[in-house]
Amino acid sequence: MENNGDSAKGFEFKKFATPRIIGGIAIAVIVLWALSIIFSSSENPSMKSTAARQHDAPTVSSHADSNRQSKTTAATHPSTAADAAKGHTAATADTSGHGTTDSHATATHDASGAEGHGAITHETATVQGTAGSHGATGAHETAAHGTSAKAAGSVPAEPPETHKQPAAATDHDAQANGHGTTGHPIPATAVGTPVHKPAPKGVAFVEAAIKPLDYELEERWWGWRPNDIIDVTDNVNNFQAGVLEVTRRTTVALAERISRTGTTDAFDDNLEQAMNWFMVKSTSYWFPSAESKYREGLEELQAYLDKLEAGKATFYTRTDNLIPLLASFEDLLGSCDENLVKQVNEDGTPVSFFSVDDYFFYTQGVASSMATVLEAVHHDFLLILESRYGTELLHHAIISCQRAAEIDPWIILNRDLSSVFANHRANMAAPISHARFYLGQLIKTLST
Repeated sequence: MENNGDSAKGFEFKKFATPRIIGGIAIAVIVLWALSIIFSSSENPSMKSTAARQHDAPTVSSHADSNRQSKTTAATHPSTAADAAKGHTAATADTSGHGTTDSHATATHDASGAEGHGAITHETATVQGTAGSHGATGAHETAAHGTSAKAAGSVPAEPPETHKQPAAATDHDAQANGHGTTGHPIPATAVGTPVHKPAPKGVAFVEAAIKPLDYELEERWWGWRPNDIIDVTDNVNNFQAGVLEVTRRTTVALAERISRTGTTDAFDDNLEQAMNWFMVKSTSYWFPSAESKYREGLEELQAYLDKLEAGKATFYTRTDNLIPLLASFEDLLGSCDENLVKQVNEDGTPVSFFSVDDYFFYTQGVASSMATVLEAVHHDFLLILESRYGTELLHHAIISCQRAAEIDPWIILNRDLSSVFANHRANMAAPISHARFYLGQLIKTLST
């Protein structure tokens, strides 16, 4: 009975231990296989890097042989080796460009013998190219071994016949980013950078002639108002009338003087049409309407501007062309000044309270648009102004017009000059009279 029990226990033990032993062996085999894969993969990069280093350094053996030769020479001739150590120089230069990098390492060993000993000169130059930013690699080496011996009563020592390398060709060394043998990188330059050419003379002037009236037609709320049937904004109406008058005089001067070489030159077709369209009455409502003709006039000015930019139109910045424009502006400012300071009309009646704001806003429209045109005159006629010392006078005229355009009262008063209340016509007349004075002085300066 005990034997049967022992055999049963042994069978159960075998049944329990056998699968576990087999599983342990399988696990051990898998672990060993995994470790072999890990170690083999970790060794491959190092082997590759070693091979790469060997491939990238083709001159190591020759350099090592040269070192051994130097050591042999130093052992044979101590004094020569000492002098050679003092004369040892090394220079390394690395340059990198966009596609190719050449690294030059040059070592020179000079050895000179003392009296009674053979002099040995050993020069070794090794040039090794390292990979650039795109993997291009260049290498070359030059080694020259020369022997010269000259001593009184002594036999020149023969140099050891070891590793005499021929001079390597240096053709590919002459290509270092397109800069010859210097190897300097190509300077970084902006590709496709637009070249900004200065605008032709007259572009600023024509743009300034277009801008004020174009604003009143296209950007002003409710557009052009002097020809409205329901007239409730007389202040804006008079302001726009002042802008129109400056545009007319500027266009006339441009068509008759500035765009022509003289009185025998033909008118520009676009300027002639623009001059005619701007002469339409500002209150014309229909057949033709003022807005439509003024827009056509601005289109003609724009056509002349396009020709000017294309070099197909003329613009002459001469004093005899500029003076008539300034004289026309001076006359217009004189009229405005008189309306601002007069107390009675030509028929002897006092100036009406309802006419005061009309004179004020008409003058303000004149000053605003005239300042824009005079700034363009300063830009395009600058050389003429500087040659006649008229820049400062024009600057004062522009400032005076800008001050007149900035006056913005809530209500226009016309009180006595000694009153505690304002006289806005007189306030407007001050900068206008200054602008007229400076334009008059400028005309005299340009005329001399």
